[in-house]
Amino acid sequence: MHLIMAIIVIIAVWWKKDYKNWEKYHTTMLYFAVINLTYNFLCSNYFLWKFDPDLLINHSITEMLYTLIVFPGTVLMFLTHYPPTFKKRILYNLLWIALYIGIEGVYLLVGKIYYQHGWSIQWSIVLVAIMFPMLRLHHKRPIFAYLLSVFITAFFMWYFEVPLGVPIEERSG
Repeated sequence: MHLIMAIIVIIAVWWKKDYKNWEKYHTTMLYFAVINLTYNFLCSNYFLWKFDPDLLINHSITEMLYTLIVFPGTVLMFLTHYPPTFKKRILYNLLWIALYIGIEGVYLLVGKIYYQHGWSIQWSIVLVAIMFPMLRLHHKRPIFAYLLSVFITAFFMWYFEVPLGVPIEERSG
């Protein structure tokens, strides 16, 4: 399913011609990738959520598909079509949040994602509801977005008691 998702994103970006905007949104694409890589590093061996890999690919390759294809494609599609008015922006964000949570719900039902250490679909809703406005914020005010990201990350690490002081190989996850 994860490989299919990456292919769908590539087709959608190509079909809508969103790839033409890659230079305009390049830094936000990298921001999203860095956020995902940071999660994978900080939570290594203590993942809050983890993808169950598809046939013939492991967890690391699955994460790379998301980091290098799905998430940058999401940024391209999300920011390229971002609406001009406040009301439409709210609806647009809600649409993307629903899309992401809907996909995650399917993954959960078919066993392609699982949660640990207190994470749940409700926490995914919170995270995704933060994520999409943060993508827009990063595009408009990147320094502020990075600073805010530090505090958001610190909150999640604290709340879910991620053992940052314990060497990765000694964590039980």
